[in-house]
Amino acid sequence: MNISEAVAGRILELCRENNITVNKLATISGVTQSTVNDIVNHRAKNIGIVTIKKLCDGFDMTITDFFDTDVFRTLEQEMY
Repeated sequence: MNISEAVAGRILELCRENNITVNKLATISGVTQSTVNDIVNHRAKNIGIVTIKKLCDGFDMTITDFFDTDVFRTLEQEMY
């Protein structure tokens, strides 16, 4: 799993936990629907930290809470 897949999975997990759709998340976070869809459908490879911060604001959570999961702790370094 790479970082963009992990971010996409985390967003979908949080949407389920908060009982909101991806489209609702886009609306409440101020991120375009197409951007959020690109992230969760693995079309976005370089997701900016500003975008992630806006999504965290939409979830009413800190960016630290967003990344505080085993998935992110165990990601291997990506070599490009």
